[in-house]
Formats: sequence, C-alpha cells, structure tokens
Amino acid sequence: MRKQSGAQVFRITGARQGLAEDVRGRQRRYVISMSIRTLSVIAAAVLWNVERHVAFVALVLGILLPYISVVIANAGRENAPSLPSTFVPAPSRPILPPPPVREEAAEPVPEGGAGPTRGGPNAPYGQQN
Repeated sequence: MRKQSGAQVFRITGARQGLAEDVRGRQRRYVISMSIRTLSVIAAAVLWNVERHVAFVALVLGILLPYISVVIANAGRENAPSLPSTFVPAPSRPILPPPPVREEAAEPVPEGGAGPTRGGPNAPYGQQN
C-alpha cells in the first residue's frame, strides 16, 4: 500500500507524536534559532561603526540566543494530549410531584364530636402509635 503525500491524517488516539518526528522538530527549531544568531552576529559586526545601538542589541541577541536555543531544544517531549473523560455523570433524577390528594377521608369521623382518639394524649398506656 502506497503512502499518500499531503493527505490529511486524523489522530484517533491519545498517543504522542513519534520520536523521529519529535527529534526532527527540535532540530529544525535549533537550526532556525542558530541561523538567526549567525545573522545577528554578522549584523553586529557590520553595523558596529555605523549604528552602534543597533549593533549592540544584535550582539546581545547573538550572545543570548545559543542558551535559549539549547534550552528549547532540550525541553523534552510534548505532553500526551488529554484523553476524553471516561467518567459519565449519573443522570439527575427528576423531582417527583407531590402525591395526589384524595377526596375521601381515611377514617370516618364519629358523630359524637371530639372525643379521645386512639394514640392521642389522653389514650391509655399501650395504645399509642
């Protein structure tokens, strides 16, 4: 099977990029920064008698850039991309409506009026709810 150049590749896993790709990217960044350093040192040498302020800035850039380049090149591999969460929150329970109100009374009320009821404060011992 032939590899298609320029085809769009979709990452379907949480895997890091390959080690060879990582090293190649670091080398590319290092070469670019060292090229900028070389150009700044040459600019400092050319501009030293013409524009000393610009030459001094270019010289400082040429001195500091190797350290910064090495730190960036040796920073290590990228962090693994975050994987999708496997935690699924529990569905929230709907609020239950209040129970329906019944029209009929639970116990018939005696016609005699208000007398001692079972389990009330005047009930004999042992008949409380």
